[in-house]
Amino acid sequence: MENEGDGRPLLLLDVDGPLNPYAAAPQRRPAGYSTHRMRPTGWENPWDKPLRVWLNHGHGADPLALPYELVWATTWRNEANDWIGPHLGLPTLPFIDWPPMTPQSNARLHSKTRALIAYAEGRPFAWVDDELGQEDREWVRENHDAPTLLHWVDPRLGLLPDDFGALAKWAAGLGQGAA
Repeated sequence: MENEGDGRPLLLLDVDGPLNPYAAAPQRRPAGYSTHRMRPTGWENPWDKPLRVWLNHGHGADPLALPYELVWATTWRNEANDWIGPHLGLPTLPFIDWPPMTPQSNARLHSKTRALIAYAEGRPFAWVDDELGQEDREWVRENHDAPTLLHWVDPRLGLLPDDFGALAKWAAGLGQGAA
C-alpha cells in the first residue's frame, strides 16, 4: 500500500463548515472565533470584497491532540496551508488535490466522496464535513473496506468539544475492531 502513513487513521478535514462556521447568522461571529479576510485563488465576487472567514484559534491544538494523521479535505486544497493553517497553529498538512469536478451519476453523492476513498487507499479514516449525506455513507460503506467515520458538523456552529470527543472515541475504538 502506497499511502500507509505512520499507522494512525486519517482525519480528512474540511474547512468551510467545520473550521469556518460560514452559515452562522451574518454579522454574528460565533463565540471563540475571530474574523479574517482572505483572497484565496479563485475567490471572486462582484464587489471585490475579500472572503470573510471565522476561525477559532483553539482548533489547531484540538485536532493535533487526536491520534490521527491530519489531511486537508477541502476545496481550499493546498491553500489551506497558506490561509487557514497558520491562523490555527497547524503545520503544513498534506491535502487532497481534487480532480476536476464532473457531474456525478448519483447527484446526491458529494463530489469529494470518490476522491477521498481513492486518497485513503484502504486506510481507516474519519471525514469531517458539513455536506455529508446518507448517499455518501452508503457509498463509502460499499466501496471502502477499512473502518470509517463520516462525521457531520453543523456549518452554523463549526467544530465543538463534543465533535472532538466523538473523533477521539472512534479512534480509540479502532484497536477493538470498531467500524
